[in-house]
Amino acid sequence: MAHRFLTFTTLSALAAALALPVAASADDRTLTIYTYDSFVADWGPGPVLTEAFEAQCDCTIEWVAPGDGVAVLNRLRFEGDSTDADLILGLDTNLTAEAVATGLVAPHQVDVGALDLPIEWTDESFVPFDFGYFAVVYDTQTIATPPTSLADLVEGDADQPIVLQDPRTSTPGLGFMLWMKAVYGDEAGEKWAQLSERILTVTPGWSEAYGLFTSGEAPMVLSYTTSPAYHMVVEEDERYQAAAFDEGHYMQIEVAAAIEGSSEIDLARDFLAFLISPEAQSVLPVTNWMLPVAPGAEALPEPFERLVTPADALLLDPETVAAERQGWIDEWLDAMSQ
Repeated sequence: MAHRFLTFTTLSALAAALALPVAASADDRTLTIYTYDSFVADWGPGPVLTEAFEAQCDCTIEWVAPGDGVAVLNRLRFEGDSTDADLILGLDTNLTAEAVATGLVAPHQVDVGALDLPIEWTDESFVPFDFGYFAVVYDTQTIATPPTSLADLVEGDADQPIVLQDPRTSTPGLGFMLWMKAVYGDEAGEKWAQLSERILTVTPGWSEAYGLFTSGEAPMVLSYTTSPAYHMVVEEDERYQAAAFDEGHYMQIEVAAAIEGSSEIDLARDFLAFLISPEAQSVLPVTNWMLPVAPGAEALPEPFERLVTPADALLLDPETVAAERQGWIDEWLDAMSQ
């Protein structure tokens, strides 16, 4: 998760920022949204979207952030019909089939005709709100010649380590595992064992991993092709860049859905429609640092034009991921323990 930006250098700052859910002043109606932690951080899109939506809904948004995207699904499963969530936000297409299988996701009933995605959108439960491509982001002050392929990364110098995320708890971690599987197939376990030699650590989520990277603990991190845009736009710094990989890059489409049985399901659907409005689509790229799924009210900042554009977009279908995810995680665990 999708995605997300840190402006601090210690993990303790993250813990302090996310110790409590983000909520606004009380109103008669409350929309409770489960999402990933960085979405509701001070630098994330949550506060801006809250202000904009509350101005038109006569309601209060309460955000609950249990962790990264996979943690949102795990919490929903654990709570079942007793969940407090009216809406879940921050899963991606790798998890939608499993979320629908809980029986807790309602049809979105949103007009998605304005969507402009690399694929046709036909999902009747989930509404996409941004998308991007996973990438190895590297520190140009430390690495003069970045990897140009997964093969380069797997076989590269162990003295130039990378920080990854756990596929059991993190959507980027899951995305990278699927990237490895899409490229290497039955050889993925062997390649993971090779790559393990240059993995500094595996973190629960994106935020922790990127914090280690920007604090200089490792010269590479799994993130997104859009991550450098944050540094170029906000910090006016081109130090951190994404490496273009010959095999292509795995795509992530972040989604949201209303919860069946919610007492505020109409309000939840209004929020889903708001997510793909020009107003929200202008906010998300410059706060969540991903690509818009529909036209925004404003043009993207110029640095977005200089980002890595994958020649090939890799994406496994949700049903395959749902059927194979646990087996592939077991394969990853086995390889990492060798």
